[in-house]
Amino acid sequence: MSRLTIDQMLENARADLRRLYVYDLPSALARGAILVDIRPAAQRVREGSLPGALVIERNVLEWRLDPTSSARLSLAADHDVEWIIFCSEGYTSSLAAASLQQLGLHRATDLIGGYQALKSAGLLTVAVGAPHFAREVNALASL
Repeated sequence: MSRLTIDQMLENARADLRRLYVYDLPSALARGAILVDIRPAAQRVREGSLPGALVIERNVLEWRLDPTSSARLSLAADHDVEWIIFCSEGYTSSLAAASLQQLGLHRATDLIGGYQALKSAGLLTVAVGAPHFAREVNALASL
């Protein structure tokens, strides 16, 4: 059995992704892409949150986004949803996005540089106006 290093695994994962730069994010969100924060709770507390991002920790990501899963979120309507995954720096998110593509979520990708790149670019409020965020806010407001 051949073994890969983590660097090779990461390279393989990224080979099939059309990764996004932070400055591509506003137009992706405007067309309906959904931004997903996979950082664990402790890391979000330490680094900060990203308003408007859907929080799904890495350990349950595939179950929540696979439209055939009994544990899926309502936003996981079909295999054509554009999911943009981010972590702290853009490493774990590449592996996660590749895993989603293996499930047939062909538009899944990740954000180059992750949360740290968004913070450096001053774009921590970029997802606040996203259509999926507005739907969720409206749904909560009607309760």
